[in-house]
Amino acid sequence: MTFEASSISRRFFARTMVCGAAGLMAPGAFAEALTLTPPQTEGPFYPDRLPLDTDNDLLIINDSLTPAVGDVTHLGGRILDADGAPLRNALIEIWQVDGHGVYLHSRSAGERRDANFQGYGRFTTSSSGEYYFRTVKPVPYPGRTPHIHVMISRRGKPLLTTQLYVKGDARNERDGVFRSISDPRQRDSVLVDFKPLKGSAAGELTASFDVVLGLTPEEG
Repeated sequence: MTFEASSISRRFFARTMVCGAAGLMAPGAFAEALTLTPPQTEGPFYPDRLPLDTDNDLLIINDSLTPAVGDVTHLGGRILDADGAPLRNALIEIWQVDGHGVYLHSRSAGERRDANFQGYGRFTTSSSGEYYFRTVKPVPYPGRTPHIHVMISRRGKPLLTTQLYVKGDARNERDGVFRSISDPRQRDSVLVDFKPLKGSAAGELTASFDVVLGLTPEEG
């Protein structure tokens, strides 16, 4: 999945995803190469109160003109079943710390929280299983390497909770949650490359994270 800076606008990406080459493949064409995304702990900081705005743009709350602090990141990908078929109408939720390392949670260090960062967002996948969020590149907080929490459900049924990590961050190998993934292939599957967005004069980033669920088409 690729993003072009010239095409980026909040309104456009609130409704549209850009397909990468993988999206052109027939369902099941690469099923043997798929690695199931490993489950990871939900952690203690799933929001205990949802923000007023729960859309997929975490940088702007409602109609505020002041964006959140951090490295703007366009995060997208697809939700797939075990055979590589896309999951339509799956709900993906993400939550993460703000640029100061604070969660949207009453037990996080609220006095330092960036009031302009939504902290949580959700998106319902398209017919091709795609999702999109505009957020900030995750930063560490005490005891953890930078990461974003991800939860997938469908028709009210929880399917997977996991976390994605910044590829190449030296803190990953010291993080107990990341190191709990014993399968090297599954470890690699949650490492995400945060790359410069082509053509962005503001230094925005792009990141792609596909989630592969251990479901058959019948279960999905």
